[in-house]
Amino acid sequence: MSSDPAFSSDPAVMSGPDSRWRERHAVLAAGYGGRDDPADPALVLAMPIVLHIPKADPPKRTALLEAAATAAVALCLDERVGFTEDGEPGPWHEDYSAWVGARIRKVSRRARGAQWLAAQEVPGITVDVDGAQARALVPGPVGELDPRIKKLQIGGTDLEHDEPGPPEPGLPVLWIDSALEMTVGKASAQVGHASMLLAAAMSEKQCWDWAQNDFRCSVRDASPEQWAEAVVRLKKSEAVAVRDAGFTEVAPGSMTVIAVP
Repeated sequence: MSSDPAFSSDPAVMSGPDSRWRERHAVLAAGYGGRDDPADPALVLAMPIVLHIPKADPPKRTALLEAAATAAVALCLDERVGFTEDGEPGPWHEDYSAWVGARIRKVSRRARGAQWLAAQEVPGITVDVDGAQARALVPGPVGELDPRIKKLQIGGTDLEHDEPGPPEPGLPVLWIDSALEMTVGKASAQVGHASMLLAAAMSEKQCWDWAQNDFRCSVRDASPEQWAEAVVRLKKSEAVAVRDAGFTEVAPGSMTVIAVP
C-alpha cells in the first residue's frame, strides 16, 4: 500500500487494535468540529492530495481515485496523528487535530516527474493502486503550504472515464454521482471525504478489519439506477454520504459520493 505504513508490523499488535489505535479511531468517529473559517483565508486548513499524473503514461481514473480515497483515510488513522506509548503527541498530531476540529477540506493537485518525487519528501502517505499513485499530506493552513506542493497545479488536467467493471466483492464501494461530471481533482477530494466518513461510521472492530486490508475500496461512477439504490441504502442508515459545500464545480449541498460498507 505505502512506504509509510499506518500500522505496526509487530504480530502482537496486529492481532487487534491497541489503545492508541482506539484513540485515533475515536477521534475520527467523534465527527468534525465544524469550527468557523478564520477571517484570514490563508489560515483556512486543508489536506492536500497529490495525484501522480505523468504526461506520457497517465493512470486510469478509477485506480487513481481509489488510491486517493485510501491515502486519505490511512493518514487519519496513522500512528503519527495520535499519541506515543509515552503519552507524547505524534509528529502530525497538532496539525491533524486542528484540521479535524475545523471544516474538513481537501485540495487536490497534480504532479509528474521531479514534482512527484519532491512531493514524497513532504510528510504524508502514498498509496499505489494498480500503478496509480496518490499521496495524502498532513493538513495545514493553505497559506503556509510547502513550496514544493504550492507550485503544483490544482486544475488543468483530467482523466478519461474508464470501465473498471463491477466493484470487487468484499470491499466498501464509494459510488460517485456521475451526473455531476466532476473533474478527477474534485472527485479525488470527494472520495477522500467519503472514506473518512465511512471509517468514522464503522465500529472499532469493523474499521480495524478494514485497516488490515489496507483500507482497500472500490470507487465507481454510479449509473442512475445504482445511485438510486445507494440512496435507498443511505436512507436505511446502511451507507454514508458526502454533501459538498459548493466552493468549486458543484452546487452547495450536492450529494457527491455515497459510501456503502
